[in-house]
Amino acid sequence: MKPARRKEEGRWAWRLTGFVTLCVYIFMFAPIAATVILSFNASMFGGFPMTGFSLQWYGKLMANEAVLAAFRTSLWIALVTAAATTAIGVVTSFALVRFEFPGKQTLSTLVILPALVPETILGVGLLVLIKAVDQPRTMLLLVLGHILLAVPYVVLITQARMVGIRRVYEEAALSLGASRFSSFREITLPLLIPAVVAGALLAFTISFDNTSASLFWRPAGVETMPTQILSMLKISISPEINALGTVMILVTVGTPLIGGVLMQSLTKLRRRGEPKEEVK
Repeated sequence: MKPARRKEEGRWAWRLTGFVTLCVYIFMFAPIAATVILSFNASMFGGFPMTGFSLQWYGKLMANEAVLAAFRTSLWIALVTAAATTAIGVVTSFALVRFEFPGKQTLSTLVILPALVPETILGVGLLVLIKAVDQPRTMLLLVLGHILLAVPYVVLITQARMVGIRRVYEEAALSLGASRFSSFREITLPLLIPAVVAGALLAFTISFDNTSASLFWRPAGVETMPTQILSMLKISISPEINALGTVMILVTVGTPLIGGVLMQSLTKLRRRGEPKEEVK
């Protein structure tokens, strides 16, 4: 009787776990689904019940110069952030994994520290600092702030990949006369490419979707996509805002997915191009 009872209790435990998990996913994704659905509402009031299906709000969104300017600003900042953080992340992870030097543990802690501090606290702190030194808010400071927030994640991703790359490949290249830079370029970097692409896409997403840091660090008169949504919400909640939210969802979710698909496709093509070993 006891084994049967334990088996029944195990089934109920799994059912309860599944039910709780389902509730959590509904709680997380229901607002996103509602935003996407209401962006096609024909009524000017952004709520249920829907009065019809319409794409007019996307048309108005494309004709809104303020939204287009915010999109261009966010896109430019995200691209610069992704490029800069990828370069910094690759160099930093290579130094932390391959070399021993004084202050290595301190450097590792300082690099990861921005990811451990809440963005709001970090944003307020840096805002107080630039006010204390009488430094006006500029686009350069905004980009540097985004880089500061994204670097830890790129370093963690590339460092995890770097640990898995065996040192013997680099040592073999060095023993054959290659310079350290050539060894890194021809041996290490190609093996590191999946982590580099993943880090760049993550940095792009973090920067494009950042709200709290942009609120504190953006110059006067400059709007990014998240801050533009917040300013539009102060007026009213219309399907145009839902359409803008849907675009944000597509960019922030679609970019990593497209990058992952492209990486898988390139990997398959590379494997097909490699000569197959003959079976003796």
